Amino acid sequence: MTVGRENAARSNGGSDADGLQIRFIPLSYDSANSRESALRLVLSIRPDWGSPDSNVEFVRFTDGITNTLLKAVNKRPGLSKNDVDKEAILLRAYGHGTDLIIDRHRETQNHELLMRHGLAPELLARFENGMMYRFIQGAVTHPEDLRKPDIYKAVARRLAEWHAVVPCISAKTGHSRKNSKADGAAASALDGGLGDAEFQQALDNVAPGKPPPNVWTVMQKWIFALPTETEAQRARQAELQQELKKLVSELSQRPGLGVNGLVFAHCDLLSGNVIVLPNSQLSNGDKSPTPVVAFIDYEYATPSPAAFDLANHFAEWGGFDCDYSVLPTRAQRHEFIEEYINTYFTFLEKKSPGAAATFDKEAEIEQLHQEVDHFRGVPGFYWGIWALIQATISEIDFDYASYAETRLGEYYAWRAEVTGERRRSGKEMPLREKRWAQEE
Repeated sequence: MTVGRENAARSNGGSDADGLQIRFIPLSYDSANSRESALRLVLSIRPDWGSPDSNVEFVRFTDGITNTLLKAVNKRPGLSKNDVDKEAILLRAYGHGTDLIIDRHRETQNHELLMRHGLAPELLARFENGMMYRFIQGAVTHPEDLRKPDIYKAVARRLAEWHAVVPCISAKTGHSRKNSKADGAAASALDGGLGDAEFQQALDNVAPGKPPPNVWTVMQKWIFALPTETEAQRARQAELQQELKKLVSELSQRPGLGVNGLVFAHCDLLSGNVIVLPNSQLSNGDKSPTPVVAFIDYEYATPSPAAFDLANHFAEWGGFDCDYSVLPTRAQRHEFIEEYINTYFTFLEKKSPGAAATFDKEAEIEQLHQEVDHFRGVPGFYWGIWALIQATISEIDFDYASYAETRLGEYYAWRAEVTGERRRSGKEMPLREKRWAQEE
C-alpha cells in the first residue's frame, strides 16, 4: 500500500469499491496508558458513554499473540448483562511492527467485504494503529472445543459459506521493503537488486496464473521480510525461499474449489477466532440445539486453496502448545469435509442456480480429503516464517523463536514423509504424522 493511498483513505474516511465509508479517528492506542487512550477512542464514537451515569470498563482478551484486544462495556445502572453486551465494542490495536507482515488496508477491505455478506460484525471505525467493531455475543472456543463433533461441524458449515459466497478480489500485494531490524537501507538478501516495480512483480507472480494477493504471495512477502543481519539469517532466508519454490511448483496448480482454484479463505482459524453464537442469534429467530459459529479477525484472510484453509484449521486443534496427539484423525477429517462439501454446494447453488447440477458428493469429498492431505505440511511453513519475523519485532510476551522452530519442524517432518526420506533413514514416524495417518 502506498503512502498516498493511505493518506487519501484517511482524509476521506476510507471506502471500498462500493462506497462503504469507514470513519477514521486520528488517535492512537497507547499500551503504556491503556485505559486513558482506549477511553478516548471509544468516546470518539460513543460520546454518550461520557455521561455521569456511565461506567465504562475494559476487559482484555489474551487468546491472541499478535494484537491487543480489548472489550469496552458500559455498565450503566439498570442494564442486564445481555443489554451491556449488545452495546459492547471491541478495540483491536495492532502489534508493534506488524504492518511488515499484514496489509492493513487489505484487512479493512476484507472486513467490509464480509460485512456485505453478513459474515462480519459492523466495523465502527479505524484509528492510527487499530480498529473498533461491534462485539459478537457468544462463547469464544478453546482448542478442546474445536475437537467436539457438533462444534467442528458448525465450523465446517461456516467455512463452506465463506468459501462459496465471498468473492476473491484481486489487487497488488501490499508490502513493506524495510527489514524488521535493519534501518531500512539494507534490503533483503534476496531482493537487494530489485527496483520497486520488479519487487512488486516478484511478489505478485510467485504463483503463475494465480491472481494476487493469495496465500503464495503472502508467504513470499514474509520471506522477503525475514531478518538478514547475520550470515545464519541470510542462509535461513535462502533456504526458505527454495522451499517456497518447491511448494509453489508442487501445490499451487493443483485442482481446487473456487475460481482459479482459490476461495476467500480466513487463514487463521485458531480457537480464539471461532465464536459459538447463542441460540437467540440464529438468523431465522428460532432456537436450535445445533451450534452456529461466527469467525472474527480477518487480518490474514486472503484468496487461497480451500485445502490450505482446512489444513490450517486442523493444525489449530492442538492450540499454541502444538499438541499433536489431538489433531483430527482420518475419520474426523472425513466427517468435517463431508459437512463442508454438503454446505459448500448448497450455497453455490443458491448463488448460481445450476452450478451444482453435476455435483458428485462422494467424489468431491474424496477429492478435498486428498487435497487437505497434500497441504497438511504447509501451515507449519506458513506460521514458521511468520514467527521468525515476530521474534524480531513483537513486544508481546510470547516465545516466537521456539514457536517458529516447532512449526517449521512440522513442515520438514511432512517433507521427509512425502519424499520417503524418513523411511529410508530408519527413523520413527513423528507423532504429528502418526496422528494424521490414524484412521479413527
